[in-house]
Amino acid sequence: MHDSGILHRLGTLDVPGIGARHLRIYVPRARPKKRPPSLLVLFDGQNVFDDAPSFNGVGWRAHEAVEKLRSHAPIVMAVEHGGDERLDELSPFASESSRGLLPALVGWLADVVVVDAWNTLGVLPEPRGVMIGGSSMGGLAAMYAHHVRPDRFGSALCMSSSFWFGGGRILDYVARSARPHGSRIYLDVGKREGRGMVEPSRRLVALLHARGYDDTTLRFRLDARGRHDERAWRRRLGAAVRFLSTPR
Repeated sequence: MHDSGILHRLGTLDVPGIGARHLRIYVPRARPKKRPPSLLVLFDGQNVFDDAPSFNGVGWRAHEAVEKLRSHAPIVMAVEHGGDERLDELSPFASESSRGLLPALVGWLADVVVVDAWNTLGVLPEPRGVMIGGSSMGGLAAMYAHHVRPDRFGSALCMSSSFWFGGGRILDYVARSARPHGSRIYLDVGKREGRGMVEPSRRLVALLHARGYDDTTLRFRLDARGRHDERAWRRRLGAAVRFLSTPR
């Protein structure tokens, strides 16, 4: 078990079909007393915690956000992207602009990382105990992961997601996929990101409502002052995690 309240950077890990990646993990000081903790897996791990390694020098400070949740605080695990390979590894589908390596990454997270968290961190060994999330391409990746591996990822946190990518194929994929059992989804987008970002999110929300999602299983936030940047995602992260972490 990793020490609580300390940010740990794990050694180089091999992701089959992708290459070497690093994970960082934060075990909050506040822990559930009567139930196992949940786990939040986030893409773009360089951005998730402190400012220094983050894009544009602004981190999400996820460790500070989850500490404020006290007894609902999840363990946070962030997988770092591969720099110039980021677009390939966060793309669900192969195309002229991407090799579509996300299925390999999701398979590794589901079958290696999550299972290890169940065994070594005492995480609730059920899909409802594991959330997956990200922003931009990471939000797209989280939506895909939730639907392709609902046996591991019971909830999705998708901020300013690139649902437009690949001609919006993720919407068709979600429409064709079975609704994950016990699914809970958080979506947001900033008005200042432009119609090209806002409209695909609205379309996905409409699709999810048509599939029976309600206020207890789906939260959509249209941020009037939100831009497509880390400052906006840092500001919205706490409320997003609170919605997904609060027991039903």
